[in-house]
Amino acid sequence: MTENTSVDVARLRADIERLAALPARELPGDAEALFLTFRELLATGKIRAAEPVDGAWEAQPWVKQGILLGFRLGRVVPFPGEDRPEFFDKHTFPVRQLSLADEVRLVPGGSAIREGAYVAPSVVCMPPMYINVGAYVGAGSMIDSHALVGSCAQVGRNVHVSAAAQIGGVLEPIGARPVVVEDGAMIGGNCGVYEGTLVGQEAVLASGTILTRSTAVYDLVNETVLRGSAARPLAIPPRAVVVPGSRPARGQFAQREGVHIYAPVIVKYRDPGTDAAVALEDALR
Repeated sequence: MTENTSVDVARLRADIERLAALPARELPGDAEALFLTFRELLATGKIRAAEPVDGAWEAQPWVKQGILLGFRLGRVVPFPGEDRPEFFDKHTFPVRQLSLADEVRLVPGGSAIREGAYVAPSVVCMPPMYINVGAYVGAGSMIDSHALVGSCAQVGRNVHVSAAAQIGGVLEPIGARPVVVEDGAMIGGNCGVYEGTLVGQEAVLASGTILTRSTAVYDLVNETVLRGSAARPLAIPPRAVVVPGSRPARGQFAQREGVHIYAPVIVKYRDPGTDAAVALEDALR
């Protein structure tokens, strides 16, 4: 958040936390105007659902409270298309209307960005893709076809979210950290990253990799197993190259039947050869 908005944001945070504690019937008449100010700060990237603090990512629960306040205030209304209602949603969360000044390349074909999402200049959106409220997508990133950036997910600069990949969202519990994909990472096609997982800078997830807080990731390079917990989400180290793998299931029956369990594997860490391959993505931009 920028210095010239810090005082206003501090006041806004106090107001959001106060309103979040009230029953819906007791919300004051100016609550919607306050929410619209909050939503504008989200859309311009001045506030975020999670922020780096001293080298670690911390959730900002009050930001999630503000988004949930918008749902409480919202009424389901028709949003008109050319000749009939195009969709029905809360009036507080319309589709974001971009202009040329936003410098976002939004290719035609059925994509949508919900109001309250930040999409930086030079982001490329290939159809059809969806970016949900509270999400943050950094400069130079590409959100490819059939990809999802979920509520409050934080995507850094120069990230490629490949076709059909899902960056999971989270609104509740409000204290839970959203998924974070740091600068320069590449998320392969049909990947799924959920439950607050952190994908470190310049990491590569091969196509089909699924990561959740309970997923055990086997680091063959360092001969260790990475796991998340209730207090600490799964963290993929910077520059790690992760591919889908499997390990034998336990028990005599599983061994007799040859049953294996899905297990992502870190097979290497990025070197100049890997960087050259990933650099091909720049041509798509």
